[in-house]
Amino acid sequence: MFRVFRTLGLALGLLGGAVAAQAPEFAQQYAQRLGGAADELRRQVAVLELDAQASGTTREGAVDRLRSNPDQLVSRRGAAAQADIARLARLSAQQQALASATSPLGRVVAMLRDPDMPVAEAAYRDFSPAIPTNADGLAAGLIGFFAAWGGWRIVSDVGRRTLRRRPREAATVA
Repeated sequence: MFRVFRTLGLALGLLGGAVAAQAPEFAQQYAQRLGGAADELRRQVAVLELDAQASGTTREGAVDRLRSNPDQLVSRRGAAAQADIARLARLSAQQQALASATSPLGRVVAMLRDPDMPVAEAAYRDFSPAIPTNADGLAAGLIGFFAAWGGWRIVSDVGRRTLRRRPREAATVA
């Protein structure tokens, strides 16, 4: 019975390692999509700023003017522009965090701290797992293996101890 638990633990460790080994490549693809999303938002905000300048106002003034317009369509465009500006700030901050990471595993951590969910979902939809052939993939795989295997060992050891105590407790009660 306990051999089954050990085998299951090893299998979970291998699965955890295989999944975790994909993280550096996923982070790379996420960073590429993040850059594309940020570039598109920069373009939209630049157009807004040019329109604002041509109208003799600032970007913030243009957004306020749009948002306070009684026409619902125009007001909604102002709210969307404000949301785009805020999202661009978040994406730019995350790009900076990814760029300042010193290793591919550091980029994984930076990505996981505050992911942009639409970008992460798009990267996930197009992601194709592969066997990692570099040191970062191997390191991530080992981390995943030991996390899954170690977690299973802890759970199974606690379960085994609980099962061993129950017969003794039943014997002392009887």
